[in-house]
Amino acid sequence: MKRSAFLLTSSAVAVAGASAHTAGVPGGTQLVERGADFDEEGFRRSVGRAARIRQVVESVSFNPATLNNVKNTLNGLHFGFGYPDDAIAVALANHGPSMAYVFDDAMWQKYRIGEFFKITGAAGAAVASNIYYPAKSTYDPTASPDDEHGMYQDTSLEMLQRRGVIVLACHTATEEQARKLVANGFAPTGAAPADVADDLLMHLIPGAIVVPSMVATIAVLQATYAYTYLNVTF
Repeated sequence: MKRSAFLLTSSAVAVAGASAHTAGVPGGTQLVERGADFDEEGFRRSVGRAARIRQVVESVSFNPATLNNVKNTLNGLHFGFGYPDDAIAVALANHGPSMAYVFDDAMWQKYRIGEFFKITGAAGAAVASNIYYPAKSTYDPTASPDDEHGMYQDTSLEMLQRRGVIVLACHTATEEQARKLVANGFAPTGAAPADVADDLLMHLIPGAIVVPSMVATIAVLQATYAYTYLNVTF
């Protein structure tokens, strides 16, 4: 299957009536993202916003408890240490299997992401959609932080983003995973790895920012933007 033909099978591109090349694939279509394809201005604007305290949370192995720690960072800084919400900048650095967080439902279904990453539900079956994204509560800053069903205890990516968390997605990891999806039979017959990578990058959750390489990005966040670093080991 030709690259252009494959891309036209994705729902978003089909509706738009344009190829991924026309719409612009985040991070570009090459295996290694080049500076010309990197939205550095958007990245700088997001991670470099005015803040008194900054933290990057690296997420490699897929473990939803990491999202709970991100939530606890926000709550501890705000309610415990007294930092205003607009003085806090927290970035969630996803790569490796944690890239599953940033793919939308269409990609989870098309490439059987839950099965590929061995993400199972309570009954043991592979998770079929990105259940980690949708908010579980209503955005209400007046809610009690002790309300277990309120926004301050909501670990969904959508709510964490509403609270200001910057969700980063690794271009390198996407390219590498696309090759494994094809090699292991999770992609449509005839699809090339580059086609799959473009498809995934065109179908991220809202607000996710594609960066060239997460391990490099973490170094930049620390050296240039003064982010402290957290890696939660389970």
